[in-house]
Amino acid sequence: MQLISRHDPYMVVRSTGGETVAALRGELDLVLVRHLRPELDALVRESDALTVDIRRLTFCDATGLGLLAHCAGRTRQRGACWRLVCDQPWILRLIRLTELDDVLCPERGSEWDATGEPEGEVTGVFPDGWDVGPPGGLPDMTAPHWDPAGPLLSEPGVTRPVS
Repeated sequence: MQLISRHDPYMVVRSTGGETVAALRGELDLVLVRHLRPELDALVRESDALTVDIRRLTFCDATGLGLLAHCAGRTRQRGACWRLVCDQPWILRLIRLTELDDVLCPERGSEWDATGEPEGEVTGVFPDGWDVGPPGGLPDMTAPHWDPAGPLLSEPGVTRPVS
């Protein structure tokens, strides 16, 4: 497996033959999407099999999901193999809520890639000095349940919208 030399703190790419693995890190928002899109587009064009590992993301918004969906669609359009590795419940929930399951096809992944590196073991993957954080990712972050009959609407002084 070849580590492509780049000095990008947000993406590490490993490639062998036509198989490419891109591990993303950081906050996948509008700023990072603009930074990564040219690189990911090049990987989509050149790879026979593209795996995007997003287990080290700390944030992902709609533009991040849009970039991933774009890459998945273009990769499949070329007839190449697409794989998205994600074990973070909050991102998986976001993918489900936006109904992108069929497009992104996220997998929890028991391996980082075809070399058989066990999940959570990142030796040699990220540059020295990176704090890769806990192997289990972020805790399950679910949205609070809003109860329309809850105490907030029955408190004095709280107005309700009229329908």
